[in-house]
Amino acid sequence: MMKHALLGASKAGQWLNCPPSARLQESVPESTSEYAEEGTVAHALAEIKLRSRITTCNSKQRRALVAEYDKIKANKFYGKEMEQAIQVYVDQVEERFMAAKARSSDAIVLLEEHLDYSEWVQEGFGTGDVVLISDGVLEVIDLKYGKGVPVSAFNNPQPRIYGLGAWGNYNYLYSIDEVHMTIIQPRLDSISTDIMPVDELLAWAEEVVRPAGVLAFAGEGDFKSGDHCRWCKVKGNCRARTDENMKALAHEFQDPALMSNEEIGSILFITEQLKAWAKDVEDYASTQALNGKPIPQWKLVEGRSNRSISDKDAAIASLKKTELKTSVYLKPEELLGIGELEKSLGKKNFGLLLGPWIVKPPGKPTLAPETDKRPEMNSVEGDFKGEDFD
Repeated sequence: MMKHALLGASKAGQWLNCPPSARLQESVPESTSEYAEEGTVAHALAEIKLRSRITTCNSKQRRALVAEYDKIKANKFYGKEMEQAIQVYVDQVEERFMAAKARSSDAIVLLEEHLDYSEWVQEGFGTGDVVLISDGVLEVIDLKYGKGVPVSAFNNPQPRIYGLGAWGNYNYLYSIDEVHMTIIQPRLDSISTDIMPVDELLAWAEEVVRPAGVLAFAGEGDFKSGDHCRWCKVKGNCRARTDENMKALAHEFQDPALMSNEEIGSILFITEQLKAWAKDVEDYASTQALNGKPIPQWKLVEGRSNRSISDKDAAIASLKKTELKTSVYLKPEELLGIGELEKSLGKKNFGLLLGPWIVKPPGKPTLAPETDKRPEMNSVEGDFKGEDFD
């Protein structure tokens, strides 16, 4: 497992704005998702392509890269979209490396570089996707493969801290006047670069990063909610975030029909904030209940699910045995949906002809008040209660 710093650059938005949140999350296990796993594969593909294109490799190293590339292509997340997106990223990095070489012939490129910024943040370190160094300019480049949330380099503490680490590691070798911080998000066609003179970056480190880092490492300071809560591991049961949102709930709204458009606009910001917070609280409560830690006055019940046809070929074969016109049950080269089939066939014929192939999977566990008429589901812990695993 890759070791992560308590005060990592990717979490800088959190611990800079809410210092004690770092220690608060320390004991919460890391979780993963298909999006995160897909991003890991994309980063591995990017590194392979870049090492092949812009670093010096001997024949043995090239064979190793080809073997790694083949492994990536066999991964379930690899596909045409990933290949094209990463190629866009690689082309951009190569273009910027050529620009660095034009500034100084001895410019260097570092891939997946360990960056130590412990001069400003205790035990602070991270890994930079790409670092380009030439006389006068140091550039850190970060790949963001996701497409759900746009990420900009401007005023972004993550690439700034990577820039600090890179400057701290290599300023004795090069005369660096300014730091370029670039984020490339190829699936959103987004490339942004923030440029800071070294003096400004170092001043920011002293005035903002160092004091926040001291508080965060000690688990001290004030809890503060905001946009930085998005990726916090305790966002669903954070008291400071709850208190802030309860203030919004306490607002005495007038009848919307009597509000001006300006007032409505302000209220919409609050409702978006409340919806995000409410979902995080519900997700936390559901996870607790699934793990055998029920929330008082709530229970797990089976949520809604949709019927589906388990074997479309068998269903079509059954329908073809009748004298029905194919237009009654088929779209052009496609079986009609269940609702449309039931409507065109009638409920009785629908059941007789397709009953064996209609399946209705269990609904997703969802929280409901105890007064809900649906039966309570068993938690994961309840499923194994009384079992002897010795």
